[in-house]
Amino acid sequence: MIDLKQIRRDPDAARAALARRGDDAALDRVLELDARRRELLPELEGLQATQNRASEAIAEAKRAGEEASEAIAQMREVSAKVKALKADVAKVEEELEAALASVPNLPADDAPDEDTVLREWGEAGREGRDHLDLLGELVDMERGARTSGSRFAYLRGPLVLLELALVRWGIDVLMEHGFEPVVPPVLVREEALFGTGFLPDTEQQIYRLADDDLYLAGTSEVPLASMHAGEILGPGTLPRRYAGFSSCFRREAGAAGKDTRGIFRVHQFDKLEMFAFVEPGASPAEHERILSIEEQILQALEIPYRVVNIAVGDLGASAAKKYDLEAWLPGQGRFRELTSCSNTTDYQARRLNVRYRPEEGARPEFAHTLNGTAIAVGRTIIAIVENHQREDGTIAVPEVLHDYGAPPVIDPRTA
Repeated sequence: MIDLKQIRRDPDAARAALARRGDDAALDRVLELDARRRELLPELEGLQATQNRASEAIAEAKRAGEEASEAIAQMREVSAKVKALKADVAKVEEELEAALASVPNLPADDAPDEDTVLREWGEAGREGRDHLDLLGELVDMERGARTSGSRFAYLRGPLVLLELALVRWGIDVLMEHGFEPVVPPVLVREEALFGTGFLPDTEQQIYRLADDDLYLAGTSEVPLASMHAGEILGPGTLPRRYAGFSSCFRREAGAAGKDTRGIFRVHQFDKLEMFAFVEPGASPAEHERILSIEEQILQALEIPYRVVNIAVGDLGASAAKKYDLEAWLPGQGRFRELTSCSNTTDYQARRLNVRYRPEEGARPEFAHTLNGTAIAVGRTIIAIVENHQREDGTIAVPEVLHDYGAPPVIDPRTA
């Protein structure tokens, strides 16, 4: 949620920033409701003061044994006006809160108007078979569909060892960078999704339990962001960095006919996610830091990739700036998104009420939050398999994973 005081101070700047996203219409409604609320509050406060004075006058008259019926009648009239005005203020505040919640984050000044490729690494351009052709029944889509429906799969044999090695190695990499490993809940309340900006925005992508007020999280960003919801973090305790591993669930509504082959776009997948709480001035540098870790991981896995600074118009509601790392996939003959990282500034922290004290006795301030995918397991397996395929149909597994239990070579013919 954006800062209402900031909007009041410079509405034109906020409007111009949101216009870059093509999403400035809601701002006028916010300003209209805010102005109405500020008109009503002094009127309400004045009536309440009159009410208090009348109460004191009635009490004094009664103590003196004087007639107070006329004052009581006036008091009732004022009380009725106070009650009605309170209802008006409550209605305006409710509408203001809803309108404010619909406004996306203000984009960073250096977030581009068009997707911008910043750099490439590795040798892209190789062609080859795709992961389903290479792996055969090691990615069992047919039995997955029989059990759970389309876009579910069984990973089998050496692919299981590859996944576990990826996750365990990835956790070690992140711990070296100061991230604390976390296995978070995958069932979350509505407040957690609202707090991260997924509601109201991506309802069509979220699974909801029919008999409980719970949702299946599409990323561990959601429960990680809520770890400190409603808390005031003490001086010197930031940054706080977490590495969350969990299964993730997405309905992928509206994606019919798009990327339905194999495990590139499925309803259930595992992911190792980075999440950071930092002081406001540190968030731009933290964003670059998270990006560098994502690049370190792909380079160690010898996956060709490019870094893309994402266009303002394609940012999610909570992001002020976002980078995508797109891996080259020989089976598709193009770059595809593998990981991403976003600076959400204080947008999520305001919705979740995550604050910190800069120093003892100082007034609490809202933290900044950032998120980034370390390893999206399914897509990383695709990138490894397709980029390390051999002429004989076997797959060479990156050396960094051997000590973590991954087989040096995957041979689908003998698995």
